[in-house]
Order: sequence, then C-alpha cells, then structure tokens
Amino acid sequence: MSGAPICIVGAGPAGASAALKLAYYGISCVLIDKATFPRDKVCGDAISGKVTTLLNRLDPTIIQRFEGEPIKVPIWGIQFFAPNGVPMEIPFVPLPGTDLPGAPGYVSKRLDFDHFMIKEIARCAAVQLRLGVAVTGYERTALGWRVSLASGEVLDTPLLLVADGAHSHFSRHIAGLPMDKKHHAGAVRAYYRGVQGMDSRGFIELHFLKELTPGYFWIFPLPDGQANVGLGMRSDYIARRRVNLRKAFDEVIRHHPVLSKRFVQAERLSAVQGYGLPLGSGRYRISGDHYMLLGDAAHLVDPLTGEGIGNGFYSGFIAADQTKACLEANKFSADFMRAYDLRIDRVLGGELRLSYQMQRLARYPFLVNIIARIIHRNQGVVDAISRMYTDFEYRKQLINPFFWLRQMWK
Repeated sequence: MSGAPICIVGAGPAGASAALKLAYYGISCVLIDKATFPRDKVCGDAISGKVTTLLNRLDPTIIQRFEGEPIKVPIWGIQFFAPNGVPMEIPFVPLPGTDLPGAPGYVSKRLDFDHFMIKEIARCAAVQLRLGVAVTGYERTALGWRVSLASGEVLDTPLLLVADGAHSHFSRHIAGLPMDKKHHAGAVRAYYRGVQGMDSRGFIELHFLKELTPGYFWIFPLPDGQANVGLGMRSDYIARRRVNLRKAFDEVIRHHPVLSKRFVQAERLSAVQGYGLPLGSGRYRISGDHYMLLGDAAHLVDPLTGEGIGNGFYSGFIAADQTKACLEANKFSADFMRAYDLRIDRVLGGELRLSYQMQRLARYPFLVNIIARIIHRNQGVVDAISRMYTDFEYRKQLINPFFWLRQMWK
C-alpha cells in the first residue's frame, strides 16, 4: 500500500478542487468519474466568489485562463423579490484583499465549467484521470479502501475522498448520512433563450413567491442571451403540500401575473429536469477511517440559496490539506480525521447555520415583505447587506430583530 495514490470519486467541483490542490502539494491521486466530459449537470450554475478566490490563491494563471473563456456571465449582485413583488437589490462588493481580475461571481453552465476544471486537471502530472468508468464497489482493507471499477480495474488507496454528489452511495449507505427532508430540497431547472427584462448590470434574480415559501423561483443570466431558470423548495414542504415541482414551475412560467409576461417570447432550450440538494443545515460526521466526504456528498449545500459549488470547493481544498497531514503523520484513523470535520465546521458551519435560520424566517411571507420595504427605501441598509456578503460577523445581524427595528425608525 505504501505509495498508493489517493482515490477521489467524483470529478465535479469538490473532487476537482481536491485534485488540483493535491497536485499543488505533489501528492499523487486518481480522479474517477462515471461521466465523460463535457457533460451536463443539473444545477443552478451560480459560481460564488469563494471559487474564484480559492483558485486565485492556488494559482492565479487558472483564473487568467478562466477569464479568457467565453463560457460565463459576470455577476455583480442579487435582486431579491419579496412575495409582494417589492425588489431588494444587493450589489456585491469584492472580498477584501482578493485582488481578483474579474467579477465577484459568475454564472456558467456546469457543462462548460466542469469541463474547464477537467482541462485544468489534465495539466497536472500528479493526477490520473479515470473518466467514463463507474465505481462498482468499495471494500474496507487493513490499510485503507479497495475501489472496484466497471472497467475491471481495482485500486487500493490509503485514503478515499468521496465527492460523487447528492446521490452518493458511499455517503448514504457506508458513511450513514440520512436523507432528512427537513435538511433537503428539491429543485427543477430548464434553459431558456430570450427571457425579457434581464438586468443589464449582471444581477441574478431570486423571487420569493408566496406559494413557494420557504423556496424561490430564480432567473440567472447565461452567455448568448440564455438563462438558467428554476424553482426550488424544501423537501418536507414538498411532501406536506404534495407539490409537483414541474407543474409549479410551468404555472409560474405560464400564469404568474408578472413573471409570465417575461416568457411570452422565450424559447425553452432543454427539458425541465429535477435534482435534489442535501442541505448543510444538519449536523453529521463527514469523515471516518481512511475516508472523507466532500461537497454535496457531505451535505454542504447552502440552506438559503441552494448554492453548493463554492462550499464544494472549500471542502476539496480542506480535504487536500487533511490528506497532506495524514500522509505526513501516517495516520488515517477516524479520530485523526476528525480534524477535517472541525475545520469544515470552523470555515463553513457558522455560515450554514445562519443561512438555515434565515431560511426558516423566509417561511413567513409577511416578514419578508416588511424586510423588503425597509431595504427598498433605505440605501444605508443596502450598503450594510452588501457588506454582509463578505463580512460574516456583520451578517449575523440579519437574524437580529433589533437590527430591523432600528432600520424602521431611520
């Protein structure tokens, strides 16, 4: 087993980011995915500033190449629409000290972004790619894990990084993470061309419609006049209300008094496809003897926004750091691996818990309407919330009732 490469299962953002950082450390790894690239992945396609910041820290030339690609639209803010239709516009401000060459965020089809990441990984001599081949089994060994592939190849590894998404067999059936509907969301998405009224400043749209709370309808701009359009809701509410998400999506597109008018001349370019989001609002152990869970497999999706790419990237980088520590100490036990869980919680846990509290507030349309009125008439509040996107401690005020009472009397 000595000298055996690290195995990463899943070549999406979490697995790809782990492979890139392992290569940076000079650690050999095998990156496995059942898909060949480019391939579509049902997603909202939003790429937060976390991604560009981490890549820029690792290797600024990656960001330079990404900036040269015509596969993305720069994003400079968010338009929130309350159930009463009142808009709340929050511009992004760059993270302090990042010195990024481009925008604070992007929207890029996963078809294109994941393929870009695979091409970056192909530059790394330390990474072996096994694409288009599925994992057929995992076997615990005395020195790690044995991974069997559909090709007949068998790989022994001292450490397994599991990043194979929301439906990860390993996560559910071996690591034991549950599918708890209170900490899970369902969503549907389709691509359109020609949606009217897209914001020329590069803002994404989140519409908190009364019938969808605690969820939302989104419109995200894409290159060539296209848009990623979708709808998501927490799974326990879907079950309780017996919501058919595809029908709810079509109802908004066809009959919503405001939004439907924007789709009269729009062309649907894809089928309406559904996917699940394991939210980061639960508390689970995401590592064990000789393994770590990353990204969606670790249930790290933001409970409020549904964004998972940025947190997936963070988990990949942190997993690579933990891998380096394991190899240096020659320790792979569950107790030693707990450092991974603790660092994930330190870096992402507070933000995930705050997002969950905000998601719970969003269950009450009248509260969202009151907040929207406060924000809409007060530029100082807009500036404060813009700051909150890059200042987590300051962001905690969003769930403090006294913060909003003070704004009402300004």
